[in-house]
Amino acid sequence: MSAAHRPLAVVGVPGHRRLELFTAAARDTGRADPVVVPWRDLAVGPVDLPANALVRVDSPGEDAETARLLRGLPHAPDLYRAEGTAAQHAGFRAALDRLADAVAAAPGAHLLQEPADLVDMCDKRRCHARLAAAGVPVAPALEGPVTGYASLRTAMAERGWSRVFVKPAHGSSASGVIALATAPGGRIRAVTSADLVRSDDGSVALYNSLRLRTYTTEEDVATVVDALAPDGLHVERWVPKAGFDGAVVDLRVLVVAGRATHTVVRSSRSPMTNLHLGNARGDLDGLREAMGPHAWSAATAVAEAAGACFPRTLHAGVDLLVSPGWSAFTVCEVNAFGDLLPRVLHEGRDTYAEQLRALDDGRFPLPAPAPTA
Repeated sequence: MSAAHRPLAVVGVPGHRRLELFTAAARDTGRADPVVVPWRDLAVGPVDLPANALVRVDSPGEDAETARLLRGLPHAPDLYRAEGTAAQHAGFRAALDRLADAVAAAPGAHLLQEPADLVDMCDKRRCHARLAAAGVPVAPALEGPVTGYASLRTAMAERGWSRVFVKPAHGSSASGVIALATAPGGRIRAVTSADLVRSDDGSVALYNSLRLRTYTTEEDVATVVDALAPDGLHVERWVPKAGFDGAVVDLRVLVVAGRATHTVVRSSRSPMTNLHLGNARGDLDGLREAMGPHAWSAATAVAEAAGACFPRTLHAGVDLLVSPGWSAFTVCEVNAFGDLLPRVLHEGRDTYAEQLRALDDGRFPLPAPAPTA
């Protein structure tokens, strides 16, 4: 039984466009629609899978009920809140353990993403350590735990760092990320997606905002950091980004079965390049020409080296920082679910068709299917 004839199963959120796009790609190759395993089911108990299924895990995000179940809450959380990511990651890990059991129980079934890889990619501290151990260029990071603003400033002073990125360890889509710059005389500037809201009773809450906020008082910055710290923080030294066409840029590079395929230039006039924050897709062809073939090849090699750290996972979205002068390339993050790149094609294929092509071409190793009765 070839890969093209094996059933597909997807753990996902029914109705989400990720699932719709993957289903469309499967239909275009003549496959049957994937069997959908709702995240809401996997979040609370065992699930069943078809024999010989190739099992794909998609993002559990953007669904309040899934978040409630993963976090073990009595009511649905506010998905706009930046806090609560540690509890969700714990539920995510437990759900992946149940999925691994389900795959083991289904004859011939095989996961297209290794659960341990997904766990590490969704924990910025573990991902950074894995990349660094493999020699992939990453930004220098604080090694000890950052328990709040006071410990952050102490660690920065010990390292002689005046500019850092503070990232919630389990966050995504720039949720709660802080670009922090300090200067002599007590000056401070923090640019973040977190909107700090204080209540009359003295409590505080952080809400994800599509419009970046800037805080310039130590009290506000400390309050934001202290609110995020219980979920775990990953802190990296601020590495400058290259400028191109009047903005700073970085790259999202999708690596499929070891090859860099789809690339998006993310262009911004702020420290954060995430497209949902009002930033734009830059001119890929123009950037490639400006960089030249040698630098572009070097950038691609770094992205592929990052993907190679997760050899039992079919695809990964690598966020690649390009230094000024195209002189160096640094991996900022590796995204487990970084393949949602609408309208971006590689040799005429979207990201989902590319993954299916890799399976059909044998570029991603699959065990033999189980014999049928």
